[in-house]
Amino acid sequence: MGHVLLEICCGGIDDAVEAEKGGAERVELCSALFLGGLTPSLGTILEAKRRVKIPIMVMVRPRGGGFAYSQAEMATMERDAEGAVENGAEGVVFGILQSDGRVDVARSRRIRQLIGTRQAVFHRAFDVTPDPFEALEQLVDLGITRVLTSGQKDSVPEGAELIKKLIERAGDRIEILPGGGIQVWNVKEVVERTGCRQIHLTAWRTASDSSTQARPGITFGGALYPAEDRYQVTDAGVVREVLARVGT
Repeated sequence: MGHVLLEICCGGIDDAVEAEKGGAERVELCSALFLGGLTPSLGTILEAKRRVKIPIMVMVRPRGGGFAYSQAEMATMERDAEGAVENGAEGVVFGILQSDGRVDVARSRRIRQLIGTRQAVFHRAFDVTPDPFEALEQLVDLGITRVLTSGQKDSVPEGAELIKKLIERAGDRIEILPGGGIQVWNVKEVVERTGCRQIHLTAWRTASDSSTQARPGITFGGALYPAEDRYQVTDAGVVREVLARVGT
């Protein structure tokens, strides 16, 4: 099968440490993974750079719910991109669309310029563009390093056919990184069906935090009311199992 690079999507510093421990070669550093990933704090970036040696891709996304941003949100993204680069991030992950779902080329160019020589990654905003091949060519022209995609489906296994076509169309002009719905049990199939040489996934186990036990009836989330005494954290063992499945 050959070498397959594994990138782990991380929601915090402990995730990044575990990802590296398990053998991942790159991490995407975010917050709020329940929302698909938002910008992590400056402290998280600084500690990740201090504790982790593998490359760190920092998410720059100011909110959930779409990818067409206000002027204030765009200004925030610019500052966050600058801050990530200034504090050692090897790359910045972002995605900006127009209200019709097409790539916002002008605004994306502004972020790309701020990233400079670091890696520029266009995230799964790509998956809601109306014409994926048009979007791909626009991102190539912008000098984007890599596109994260589930093949415009809810998961990579569902979008594998398009991902394979994108990889063929991209050639050596831009990297295609499959991500979304990849699990230990289907990772080998994903690699075989798409022909990809890198994959992006979470590698979670459920951890416990007993600090809420005195008032277990209180919740802090939204309408889903997630349990407050547990959370997801990357597990180095799961990372190792994924790598074993793809023979890396």
